[in-house]
Amino acid sequence: MVRWTRRLLYLLLGAGTLGAALLLAAGLEEDPLPAQRPFEGQRLTVYLAEHPWTDIISGQADEFKRETGVELQLVQVTEEQLQEKLAVQLISRSDTPDVFMYRPYMDKQLYFKRGWLTPLNAYVSGSPDYDIADLTASAMETNKVGDAITSIPVFLDQFILYYRKDILESHSEPVPRTLEELSASAARLQDPAQGLYGFIGRGQAVPLVTAVSSYVFSQGGDFITDGRASLNTPQAVKGFRTYANLLASYAPPEVLYLPWTQVMQEFAAGRAVYYTETSAIYKAILSENSFVRDKVGFALFPAGDAGAKPYNVASWALAINSGSQKKDAAWRFIQWATSKENVLEAQRSGIIGVRASAWNDPRGVESYPPQLVEVVKKTIESGSGHDVPQMIRVGEGREVVGRIVVRAVLGEDIQAAADEANQALQRLLDQEKPE
Repeated sequence: MVRWTRRLLYLLLGAGTLGAALLLAAGLEEDPLPAQRPFEGQRLTVYLAEHPWTDIISGQADEFKRETGVELQLVQVTEEQLQEKLAVQLISRSDTPDVFMYRPYMDKQLYFKRGWLTPLNAYVSGSPDYDIADLTASAMETNKVGDAITSIPVFLDQFILYYRKDILESHSEPVPRTLEELSASAARLQDPAQGLYGFIGRGQAVPLVTAVSSYVFSQGGDFITDGRASLNTPQAVKGFRTYANLLASYAPPEVLYLPWTQVMQEFAAGRAVYYTETSAIYKAILSENSFVRDKVGFALFPAGDAGAKPYNVASWALAINSGSQKKDAAWRFIQWATSKENVLEAQRSGIIGVRASAWNDPRGVESYPPQLVEVVKKTIESGSGHDVPQMIRVGEGREVVGRIVVRAVLGEDIQAAADEANQALQRLLDQEKPE
């Protein structure tokens, strides 16, 4: 790279020649001035989960070094390995990693309580050019504890309705706009004798919680309200019942035992008319091996009594280790990784972006099905920022919630199941309260 001393710059400017001016311009473009690189020579350790998004960021690490002078040590591992490595480093109060990728919807409460996360409010307010308002509001909700910004989202998951266009068209059936219409249409269109079911969705107790959340929210309920368990309110129970009835009446009988990835494959194989799931899997549904790749449509999640309130969450985010000795440089990396330019680049590769600017840029949507673009944009506007109980012991909370649906599908009284689950969830919440 070309490096310019102050003396050489003065000489070139004094020469007044076109050649000197061009050389100066080329040099400045190739290597920013030291004043623009306050972290020159620093080395950041960043832990990332294996994902197409991290592949894109890793491929641009040299660009970040050119802009900032910071060398990146990127550690990319599986999700399970990431959890293990973070546990070891954070519990021991290590100063590495400086930045890490984590699941805020699952871990932010625990990480924040233990003091592992650096609040980012001062960094955000001190970086007006970053344009925090361009980030999806509900995605930012996923990354806050109270008023504290715990992390910055890197991509989104939205809950939407997938449906078989060919089957609806052949039966002159409209796309369901409400949950009642969804149930009625599933009943009319299913033909189990021919291997076609009206509906399919997550059925295992823990994975189904993220799915049933949108049903509960759309019927006016939630898992926790004002710090208290609220699983057995009339609104929440109606949401649980709606989803349980769809699974029990219109889904394949083995759905309770299928991993959620297998459920996705069942829909892709043409076994169901309707499927509610995250928009993030759309590429798998449209893959070359999918039976429905030319037959699938995308629609907004149907409305319940409280309207359509599907989740719109940030499944992964970047945070700064509170033990890092290089927090300013770490924030510079997060700014860069989640900049408008990099979000747009990732979105063009099929990764659902977190910035409104990417969705309003024709380049950001040109590779997506137009119908999906409209669904995603509308869900971003109205979606909920959580899809699991907002608590420290999220894993245990999900087990409690998921059992309500499973018990209902198996024929048990859903109100009784919700009452028992509510007591269990409240006990967990009470145990989390400071003494």
